Formats: sequence, C-alpha cells, structure tokens
Amino acid sequence: MNQNVNVRPCRPDDAETLVAMIRELATYEKLEEFARATPDDLRTHLFGPRPSAQAIMAEHDGSPVGFALFFSTFSTFRGQPGLYLEDIFVREPHRNQGIGKALLATVARIAVERGCGRLEWSVLDWNAPSIAFYRSLGAEPMADWTVQRLHEESLARLAALAPSSLGMTSE
Repeated sequence: MNQNVNVRPCRPDDAETLVAMIRELATYEKLEEFARATPDDLRTHLFGPRPSAQAIMAEHDGSPVGFALFFSTFSTFRGQPGLYLEDIFVREPHRNQGIGKALLATVARIAVERGCGRLEWSVLDWNAPSIAFYRSLGAEPMADWTVQRLHEESLARLAALAPSSLGMTSE
C-alpha cells in the first residue's frame, strides 16, 4: 500500500471536505440530483450526541483524497454485529495507488476488532472497475438478494400505518 497515505477517523471539521467528496462520488455514479447532504447534516449524524454512522478519511501527503462511511448492522441468523459500508470513494487522480484498499482494509480491521461476523456493501452493477477490485479482495456477490428501499413519501406512508409508538426513537 501507498506509504504516503494516512487513514484516520473523520472529525467534525472534516464535514465540508466530506460533502465535497460525496458530491464527487455522486457525479461519478451519475446520481448528482440525490446528493443533498450538508456539512451540518454530517456534523449532526456523524458527530452529534447519537451518531448514526462513522467515517474515515484517507490523506495523501496531508491532503484529503478519499473516505469511507460505514455503520453497524446486526445479523439475526448469525447473532452477531456487522458493518455496512455505505460509501467508499477515492478522488480521481489518486485511484489505483492502494488508497481504496487502505480504506477498505481499515474498515475490515474495525469490523474484526468489534467482533463483527461480516462486512457488506452494495455496488452499482455497471461499475466494473469497482466490482473487479472487490472481487480481487475476496468479496462475493449476493446473487440471490436484491436491495429494497423506502424513502421520502413511501417511508412516511408506511410509518403512518404503524401501531402506537414503542418509544424507541429517542434511545
């Protein structure tokens, strides 16, 4: 791996840089219209009193060049926690230098240290370079599974059908 790369936990003062890289990722994935995160959103949800996720930053010679954002999951079948890698991104001029591998290896190490039974993520089916990279590291596709999603209006509609509150939202 690249010796001039440092991987460290993200800090609240990284929020602007993270948002810039999230927008670069959205452009690469042709999903710009969905990239709405703001620095305040990240400061609240990554560093606030009840963090929903964590992020790590890769720096090359002191400059931010990539990040990985992940959160905890739980497998009922395994009875173990896991980690879900929401996004991993390396800026264009720094790709193919071992930075993505350093980020992914760091998330894997965090998973192992936490006793996680697995690390998983999704990848766009047209992203052949990323798929090849993940396979080279031993990742296996989950061919029998498809991702399902509720968001915005459909999420609100389903939530409105729930029986009385369980009191779990402010744990």
